[in-house]
Amino acid sequence: MSTDEGSTDPTAEGAHPNVDQTVVTVDAEDNEIGEANRLDAHTGEGIRHRAFTALLFDEDGQILLAQRSPEKRLWDGFWDGTVASHPTRNESQREAARARFREELGIEPAQYDDLRITDKFEYKRYYPRRGVEHEVCAVLQATLTDTTLDPDESEVAGLLWAPYERLYEHPHWYRQLRLCPWFEIAMRRDFES
Repeated sequence: MSTDEGSTDPTAEGAHPNVDQTVVTVDAEDNEIGEANRLDAHTGEGIRHRAFTALLFDEDGQILLAQRSPEKRLWDGFWDGTVASHPTRNESQREAARARFREELGIEPAQYDDLRITDKFEYKRYYPRRGVEHEVCAVLQATLTDTTLDPDESEVAGLLWAPYERLYEHPHWYRQLRLCPWFEIAMRRDFES
């Protein structure tokens, strides 16, 4: 679920700065085990680590989808829930989500007041010839009372407000949107639990 694991060739000169970052490794119940290099966690068979996806809604129940930048190493150009990433050690998922809202979309905490964790699940998905996601993913949700956005184009290629229930019930209407696997899982669990 990472938003930016590095360039297509992480060993190349000028590799993405996240190659030097770490993620928090966890067991299946999301208990912290240690840390791993972010690139190592997303290559080969992957290393299970902590992640989150945060979904923002407007007051009419539409979800804000963000298209991942074409510069992302994994799931480049795919449509995601509003933001997704990894908390650092000693950072909660709520703190990490707040930071990503600000960094990626220019959204400040005053624009929402109900950010909460609504679900958590483990998943593993491979991205052909580039890497893998093996994450215990917390799902956070909030409602924007002020929908003013200032997206960072290096992170977000596009934005789309979509009726959440209709997106779930009629995926064929949205087949031109390639959805990130962690968002598809979070949405399905939201409606089927």
